[in-house]
Amino acid sequence: MIAADDESAAADAPTASRLDDEGDVAADYIEELLDICDLDGDIDIAVNDGRAYISVNASGDSNLRILSRPDTVAALQELTRLAVQTKTGEFSRLILDVGGSREQRQRELENLVDVAIAKISAGATAAELEPMSSYERKLVHDIVAARGFVSESEGEGRDRHTVISPA
Repeated sequence: MIAADDESAAADAPTASRLDDEGDVAADYIEELLDICDLDGDIDIAVNDGRAYISVNASGDSNLRILSRPDTVAALQELTRLAVQTKTGEFSRLILDVGGSREQRQRELENLVDVAIAKISAGATAAELEPMSSYERKLVHDIVAARGFVSESEGEGRDRHTVISPA
């Protein structure tokens, strides 16, 4: 039996066609931004886990690296989501990656989890991580579970963070 919340979530889940449209709108927006800024970059669009993923990459000597800082990517992602929402009338959960910034952040999150687990192994009952976005917290929860520990999100708004504890 499916709970009412599960039914409404399934009804609200974006279709593959809608995600493709989101990706196209986002790619057009990013391409225009790159042109305005006179930056080189190739744009790839993918759909994975109910989200559109936009990747912007360039050759090693490209000036694209000025946009690949995590805070800059997060801001560009929000602007791109707003552009998609304005054009489609639908909320977007797209993910933007610039110059491999998402892979770099994944490695940083893995290191944060490893440091927290080391604290727990040294006797701490739990370890709190810094506040982060819901997407990053989800990545942390996956990393923690793969390492055999448990985690939960605590706090509200900008203070929402992950707490890791032994299984």
